[in-house]
Amino acid sequence: MPQTVFALIGPIGLPELVIILLILMLVFGANRLSGLGKGMGQAIRGFKDEVGQKKDKEAEPSPDA
Repeated sequence: MPQTVFALIGPIGLPELVIILLILMLVFGANRLSGLGKGMGQAIRGFKDEVGQKKDKEAEPSPDA
């Protein structure tokens, strides 16, 4: 990220994260946020599993050799 953009935005600290979380809770509601978090966690876990399987397949020697 260019330094000029970062200087305009500034670092995000704990107070800013709390405000963002409160706004998200107002917009989506607590139940919906927990569902979104669960879905994101499952997606990330699935991505990591697929990347790990691809690395395992690349490490195996081919049967032709």
